[in-house]
This record gives sequence, C-alpha cells and structure tokens, in this order.
Amino acid sequence: MIDDVRRHEARRPTPAAPKPTAAAPGPSDNGAHAAGVGGSPRRSGRSSAQGEARRRLVIGWLFVLPALAFFCTFVIYPLITAVRYSFYSWNGIGASTWAGIDNYVRVFTDPELLISIVNALVLIVFFTVIPVASGLALATLIRTMRPGPFAAIARTVLFLPQIIPLVAAGIAWSWMYAQTGTINTILDSVGLGFLARSWLAGFGTALPAVGLIGSWVLTGLCTILLLTGIGKIDTSLYEAARLDGAGWWREFVTVTLPGLRREIAVLVTITVIAALSSFDIIYTTTKGGPGNSTLVPGISIFRLAFTQSEVGLASAFGVVLLALVLLAVLPIQLLARERD
Repeated sequence: MIDDVRRHEARRPTPAAPKPTAAAPGPSDNGAHAAGVGGSPRRSGRSSAQGEARRRLVIGWLFVLPALAFFCTFVIYPLITAVRYSFYSWNGIGASTWAGIDNYVRVFTDPELLISIVNALVLIVFFTVIPVASGLALATLIRTMRPGPFAAIARTVLFLPQIIPLVAAGIAWSWMYAQTGTINTILDSVGLGFLARSWLAGFGTALPAVGLIGSWVLTGLCTILLLTGIGKIDTSLYEAARLDGAGWWREFVTVTLPGLRREIAVLVTITVIAALSSFDIIYTTTKGGPGNSTLVPGISIFRLAFTQSEVGLASAFGVVLLALVLLAVLPIQLLARERD
C-alpha cells in the first residue's frame, strides 16, 4: 500500500517555477529613457542658459569697451596722474622733488586760494538756488498756459542760453555790464541812473554780476527739465487736490514739489558742479578781478599751472576741488535715493 502511494507521487509532475515579474520602471529609468544618450534635459537647459548669458555678457562688454577706454584715458589716468603730482614740487619742466602733504597744507593756508573757494561757494547761490527756484516758477507758469505758439516760443527763448557758448555769453554780458552798456542805459531810461556803474569793475558788484550770468545760462535748463517732470505727474492728483479745496500754493507744495523730487536732485547736482568748477564765464569777463573778488578755483588752478609753474600745487588744488564737489553732490544723491 505504501509502495503504491510512493509510485503515484513519483509519477505526478513537479510544478514549474513562477516567472519573475518585471519591475516597474522608476523615475530615473523614465528620465534616462526620455533623455536618451544626451543626458538630462534639465542639465542641458541649464548649460544653454549659461552659454546665452555668457554670450550676452561678452556682447555687452564689446559695446562698453570703447567708452570705457576713452573714460580711462581721459579721466581716470589724468586723475591718478594729478594725485601723484600733488605730492611733488614741480615746475612742469625740470626735475621734481618730493613735497609730501605740503601742497595740501598750502591750499588750506594760502589766503588767496581760500578766497577762491569761498567765492565758489557764494556762486552756488547764483548757479543753483536762483536757477532752480526760477525754473520752478516758470515751469509752473508755462504749465498753466494753453498749448500753442506762445508756450513753444517761451520754451525756445528760455532754452536758448544753453546752446550759446559760455565764452560768447561772457563777452556779450561784459559789453552789457560796461559803463555805457545796455544795463546802465536801461537804468538811465527808467530814472535809476544813479545806480549806473561799471558792474564788473567794482569789488562789491563783480561777483554778483558774474553770478547773474550763470543764473541766466542755467535758468532755461532748469525750466525745461522741470517742465518735462511736471508733464509726467498724474493729472488726477491735481484734480484730487482741487476737489479737496487746495489753492495754487497748496497744490504746488503737496503735488508738484514731491513729483519733481528726482528732477530737482539732478538739477542741484548739475548746478553745484557748475558753480564749483566755473571757469569760462569768469575768465572772459573778469579773469578773477578786480583783485581777487571773482577768483574761483578754476582760475587759481590755471594761474598756478600755466603762469606760476607750480604744477604740484595746482594738482593738489585740483584734488581738493574734486573732494569739495563730491562732498557737495553725494549727500544730495543719497538723500534723493532715500526718499525714493
């Protein structure tokens, strides 16, 4: 019996081994299959973006290089050379000797050089305060005019001094300021002949007279730039101010002035630099006289370098003038950015 059971079991076929199931493809397999031999599409896209950015950077530098070369040649290199010369005593021809900071000490102790700095600071009133204030008033007035030929003529007349060379403007105004010039003729015609004088020859009137020339030149620029800025202010702000019952002064203070903050900062920067570096108008009208009443740093540097052959001192004064310009301009720029 037992033998029969054993024979039956031996005759039964053995079950086949189960077939292994195929593993589900993972994310990496799908990525590799999609990418093929070339690699990951994310990596290839990143490399192409980097290549495009590098190409744009190279093209940008190619456009910038000509201007950068001129700037380094005519600004950076002369500035470095002037700083180097400022530490030497040199007449421009012979051998130079080391002077250390003696030239800078002389700049701040020489009365004549200090007078030129004070005169330049006084000119800021005529080159900055008067043109910007006049420009605000004129721009506000022109904005109220109806568009037409009169407004266009006003803009043209105001901007005309900007296209006149400063040398020509200085010569023309020196004729007008003469004893028999236009200014005194007008004073005589209106019964103020007792005020007539040679304006550029008086110690007390020469600097204001020269400053008014600068005011005349810069007022047009200030007016046009401020007029353009007023045109960018949203008109709904003016309408809202009028609905609130604001008068023209309140409207000017609350709407116009805040809207012209950037333009005013730009104009103050330009005019302050013009005041501190003034040369053309003063050289063609008074040459720094009478005495030192209209002497400015530009005239002093010219005299030191080309008349008195003190190149080291002139270079030191130029560096000091650059420092004065930066001290006057940088706070204005920082204040404008903080308010923005």
